[in-house]
Amino acid sequence: MRTPTTDRGRLLLVLAAVTAVTVFTATVPLLRDWFDLRVYHGAVDTWIHHGGRLYDYRVPGTAYGFTYPPFAAVAMLPMALLDLRTAIAVGLLLNLAALAVVMRLLTGRAWRRYGWYGCALGACVLALFEPLRDTFSFGQVNLLLLALVLVDAWLLATGRERWAGIGIGLAAAVKLTPALFIGLLLVARRWRAAAVATVVTLAATGFVAVVAPDASRFYWTDALWDTTRVGRLDYVSNQSLQGILARLGEPDRAVWAVAVLLTLCVWALRARRAAAAGDWAAAFALTGLTACLVSPITWVHHLVWLLPSFAVLVRRGHPRIAGALYAVMCTSVVWLWFDDASGVDGFLGSNAYTWITLGLLLWLPIGQPRAARPNRDRSASAVDPAPIPAAPSMAQVSSQPGSSSSDDTAAATGTASGSGRGLARSASSEPTGSTRPAAPNPQSSSSRVSS
Repeated sequence: MRTPTTDRGRLLLVLAAVTAVTVFTATVPLLRDWFDLRVYHGAVDTWIHHGGRLYDYRVPGTAYGFTYPPFAAVAMLPMALLDLRTAIAVGLLLNLAALAVVMRLLTGRAWRRYGWYGCALGACVLALFEPLRDTFSFGQVNLLLLALVLVDAWLLATGRERWAGIGIGLAAAVKLTPALFIGLLLVARRWRAAAVATVVTLAATGFVAVVAPDASRFYWTDALWDTTRVGRLDYVSNQSLQGILARLGEPDRAVWAVAVLLTLCVWALRARRAAAAGDWAAAFALTGLTACLVSPITWVHHLVWLLPSFAVLVRRGHPRIAGALYAVMCTSVVWLWFDDASGVDGFLGSNAYTWITLGLLLWLPIGQPRAARPNRDRSASAVDPAPIPAAPSMAQVSSQPGSSSSDDTAAATGTASGSGRGLARSASSEPTGSTRPAAPNPQSSSSRVSS
């Protein structure tokens, strides 16, 4: 199919794409009514203005309340100054800003080559990605945390390690899952960055323990270990290793612990190899994949952590594979087994997103592209294929001694110099929800400790 060559033709194509995406998102997925953001707002408002206890709050008519570490509540205190509608509007703007940062970090400056046309089509593709759309529809914080973590990836990739670790530390203080990125820094022997991330996490947690001792004590001694606050492990939206076992009816935690241990071993080997090759994009992508797999609860919207993996696939010359996997995650296919996940079809279909995550962990390409390796007779620009429009890619540079600052700059801007190269992204979008009626107990994962 030919792409339009005139502005009029491009405008018509963009309008057609916008119409198709709008119809799809208005009819196929379910809107989540900013459920998680209502948890945040209600809990903080009750805590500050009505003298209630932070972890006692429940959204009216549900059993769901706040389950993040208390530092997250402190970070959300400005919500107490806003009414719910204003808080929703601000949350939407923050998520849009975070998405822009994420795309900028994944694509470098490659997006400028395609102007408004490429950006418009890229936005349409992003709007189909179920985890992303659910993040917006729930009012979740996943994108904000992803942006913080990817800033650290960019700092490491461009040799600015002095500040690396702050983003990871803040993200880990807000939610437990990003703490695995501190493990990545340790595996990669980036001791300074690991120390910075650890200190930031402990300092944020300790600060809240001083200003809100009761909430901190309750969280770390009670709420963290109370699995009933999180939701059903067998709920089809739980796309983690624990979710697979729960839908199989396997309650033995020892089996899950063994699966987690094996997954972490694979991750440590592959992430260390990627970091040693200076491929920070792949190292961070592998860590995001692993965090989703080993967390007891990984709701569908948590899978925005897969976006860097699609970028790596495209950057390494596998756009068709990236596109196919991405397309599956735009279909809401797992919800077809909302009522019954039994049988072989249920085993395969209800866990489709988990299989994709596991496959990416095992086979995601790592190491610098050949054209980016040093001591080549030809320049990278002479041999690398042209980047794909709107394909996200995190610029990166070799972390080996002797890398010039000009190479760092080129890598950070997505040019084909040194080891930097923009990660072409397969369109990331977000059809949320399901083709089925909403669950009687909506998954307020944004308020879950385990996520």
